[in-house]
Amino acid sequence: MFKNLLSKIGRTLTAQGIPYMVIGGQALLLHGEPRLTKDIDVTLGAETDRLPDVLELLGKIGLRPATEGVEDFVRRTMVLPALDTVTGIRVDFIFSFTPYKKEAISRSRKVSVGGEDVAFAAAEDLIIHKIFAGRPRDLEDIRSVLLRNPSLDLDYIRRWLGEFDAGEEGGGFLDAFEGIRTDLADSQS
Repeated sequence: MFKNLLSKIGRTLTAQGIPYMVIGGQALLLHGEPRLTKDIDVTLGAETDRLPDVLELLGKIGLRPATEGVEDFVRRTMVLPALDTVTGIRVDFIFSFTPYKKEAISRSRKVSVGGEDVAFAAAEDLIIHKIFAGRPRDLEDIRSVLLRNPSLDLDYIRRWLGEFDAGEEGGGFLDAFEGIRTDLADSQS
């Protein structure tokens, strides 16, 4: 189910010229310890002015918006929730064109899924997204990504988390990451 939907999403976004990367649980399947995930999260390298294009491509993929008042909802939340009309799988399209997201999308890893190249977040960017989410499950996911990817670009992760800490988001993201790394190192010694 997920493979077919991921390949349709990748093919359609590429054809529409919308940069993107798959994040969340689906990207974790590549970089960490697989766990059950019920949805697909896709970061779009686009601002909300591309909403009409994204709405058009939903039909091509077999998705329908999962909220009322779509335009207002997307402008308020930057997220377009959608449902696959066959399987009921939820797909969240996250609009963003920040310098960080632009770089993260450019670093995404193409993986063949159902014969289509699908862009998945790099392991480093998956960690950054999961630090932001900060739920206990996300912190465990970070540990599994660190264990399975010993040659991560730690400077890249530190640079962006440090920038987010210095900005409006300022919330100890770099300290949280370093704490996970320290705990992991302590548990392995």
